[in-house]
Amino acid sequence: MAGIFFKYMPTKNKISRKPVNDLGIAIQGYEGSFHQVAARTIFGKDVSVVPCANFRELIKKTANKKETAGAMMAIENSIAGSILPNYNLLLGSKLKVTGEVYLSISQNLLVNKGVSLSDIKEVHSHPMALLQCLDYLEKNNWKLVETEDTALSAKHLQQHRSKHVAAVASKLAAELFNLDIVGPDIQTQKNNFTRFLVLERATDVIEDVLANKASIYFQTNHTKGVLAKVLTQIAKHDVNLSKLQSMPIPGSNFKYGFFADMEFDHRKRFDQVLHAITDLTNSVRIFGVYQKGKMQKG
Repeated sequence: MAGIFFKYMPTKNKISRKPVNDLGIAIQGYEGSFHQVAARTIFGKDVSVVPCANFRELIKKTANKKETAGAMMAIENSIAGSILPNYNLLLGSKLKVTGEVYLSISQNLLVNKGVSLSDIKEVHSHPMALLQCLDYLEKNNWKLVETEDTALSAKHLQQHRSKHVAAVASKLAAELFNLDIVGPDIQTQKNNFTRFLVLERATDVIEDVLANKASIYFQTNHTKGVLAKVLTQIAKHDVNLSKLQSMPIPGSNFKYGFFADMEFDHRKRFDQVLHAITDLTNSVRIFGVYQKGKMQKG
């Protein structure tokens, strides 16, 4: 697996976000997707996006300075949990995390203008979106049709002008494709958030003096109790470990590396933790030091 690992050394090159250039932000999926909603919350309503068919393509396009100014990438969901393949993609890239946002996922039933609930015979959307709205959808005798993307379902609905088909997608998709929302917020679990990371090339990163969160990856020497010692050092220096995700190290006999998110009041506390765990780890990689994201409505 590609990736650069190193023993931590003090550096003046801190991490932050630069203004977006005209190339736009890479997103997974199509226009109207929740990735685009997330991009708008960070960069503003007028930000242009570069749709990508999958996350691997997103990473590739973001690494190319001629194609994008950065990316938004989903990394975990409050119901489904971590998107583990995306951690591996991040590990295999040289991209930096320069921000984040926690976006509430609002699923909506969309129809063409003039169509009512009684006209609907089929509902199209991504299988996960249909599953998230099953309690609502099963109250009606509708045929559920699985598609590759929520926003693409909305686009096809608009293109085909169907009077008997509805789509489950975002409010943004309804706005972009001039559709009516006949069923707002139909997801079963109302408290459903997805965390999106802002990714940029290392050469575009500048210091953020307001940074209060960091994402790192580390491997221990796997001696008895070593992980507990690492966690003790984090707590000792008054740093909050907000997330710890273990992943098998490729090619090892069930040895693990750890993705960790840390929150702090002062950057020096994070630096102190890195110094303290140097002898307890084989390698440490800093993905980014940035401002903790806020909860936003989707």
